[in-house]
Amino acid sequence: MGKIINIKTGKSEELENGDSIRNACEKLGVPFGCEKGICGTCMIDILEGENNLSELTEQEKDLSRSKKHRLACQCKIKKGEVEIGF
Repeated sequence: MGKIINIKTGKSEELENGDSIRNACEKLGVPFGCEKGICGTCMIDILEGENNLSELTEQEKDLSRSKKHRLACQCKIKKGEVEIGF
């Protein structure tokens, strides 16, 4: 089981290992636009747990993202907790 935590509010959402974090992040208040990794609207800062997320996608690399600065629409959780800010 994985967990996404909004560090600003302390609220969290649980999800299954391997799931996209998109829906959990939306419930936590992250704004979304295209949902395809093109617009960059859903950029999040990974404050803790970056190794608990999938590897960077090509879309994220194209927008110069890093393991600490991701697109919520592109990430999947591998396991554990991830603390985000946005």
